[in-house]
Amino acid sequence: MQSIQIEVEPALKDIRFLEDRLYDDSVEQTGSDDGKWLSIFVRDDTGGIVAGLHGWTWCGACRVQALWVRQDLRRQGYGQRLLAAAEQEARVRGCDRLFLDTQSFQAPLFYKKLGYEVIGVVEGFPRRPHKLYHLKKTLTPAS
Repeated sequence: MQSIQIEVEPALKDIRFLEDRLYDDSVEQTGSDDGKWLSIFVRDDTGGIVAGLHGWTWCGACRVQALWVRQDLRRQGYGQRLLAAAEQEARVRGCDRLFLDTQSFQAPLFYKKLGYEVIGVVEGFPRRPHKLYHLKKTLTPAS
C-alpha cells in the first residue's frame, strides 16, 4: 500500500495535478470539456497585483474562487468592476450562472447588492459567530 503524506506547503504543480485529474473525471462523467480558467487582475505601475479575481468556467457555469482588493483600494469600485468583467466573460463563454462563496466578515452585502442570491449558509464557519455564504447569480445572455 502507498503511504499517505500530509504536506503543509504543497507544490503548486501538485495542486494543479489534482485539479486536472478531477477535471478529467468530470469531463468523462458529463461529456463537457469546455473548462477554462478565468483570472482578471488589476496591476500597479510596477506590475504588482493590487486586486484580482480567479476562478473558472465550465459546463455553462462560472465559479469565482477568489476575489481580493488591496485594503487601501477598497470601496473605489474595483470589486464591482472585477465582478462585472467576470460576468461578461462568463456570458461570452456561454455561461448562464455564476457561483461564489463569501464569509460573513467579508462581503455578503456587497454581493447581494449586485444581484447575487444566497443559496446556502454554513453556520459557525470558520468558527462561531461567523458564517459561510454560498451565492448564485443568474446571468443574462451575452448581447
